[in-house]
Amino acid sequence: MDIAAFLHVLWLARMPILKGVGVTISISALAIVVGTLVGVGVGLVLTYGKGPLRWLVRGYTDFIRGTPVLVLVLASYYVLGTVGVDLGPFEAGVFALAVFCSSHVGEIVRGALQSIPRGQTEAAKAIGLTFPQTFAYVLGPQALRQMLPAWVNTAAEMVKASTLLSIIGVGELLLRTQELISRTFMSLEFYLFAGLLYFVINYGIERFGRYIERKTSVPS
Repeated sequence: MDIAAFLHVLWLARMPILKGVGVTISISALAIVVGTLVGVGVGLVLTYGKGPLRWLVRGYTDFIRGTPVLVLVLASYYVLGTVGVDLGPFEAGVFALAVFCSSHVGEIVRGALQSIPRGQTEAAKAIGLTFPQTFAYVLGPQALRQMLPAWVNTAAEMVKASTLLSIIGVGELLLRTQELISRTFMSLEFYLFAGLLYFVINYGIERFGRYIERKTSVPS
């Protein structure tokens, strides 16, 4: 491995790599935010929903969780177009990852809410709190502390899953890396460098999760 030659090529290719990192971060962030918001709703329905709505959401969750991310990506890009929903590669990638994220977050929310003693919900009702108030002031803060470790893992999985979007032409980090390798034949060097960048992104997510965990912890 010629380090000097690699660093020279890396400097010349800095803009494509930076653009790839930017696309990876953008797609991952959008998928995590949208997936988390939808997942909270899914988790609430799984925990408190009644009848057909709960069965429908349970079917959605089980189906998505049992489907490979690659299949979701290809379906979002190719299948939706056949029914009149034309999404570009970027939008299709965000949609697929957000759907996958929502199913996992939904189960995380369900598990966290069901672990809270039922007596706390009953006590909130006794003092006249509505369900939204109960969730905002009683259930939500407690569930958040339990959800954080699993949510951080899910967020990191979204970053790793974003590498699959290269198959539909999204110019994220892996695709940019493969394009550089095809021109320079420095496969080992660029793959190691890409792995380092993915580690930095996921490490940032992990540190953010730790920060939120400290802010929401209950002093002993």
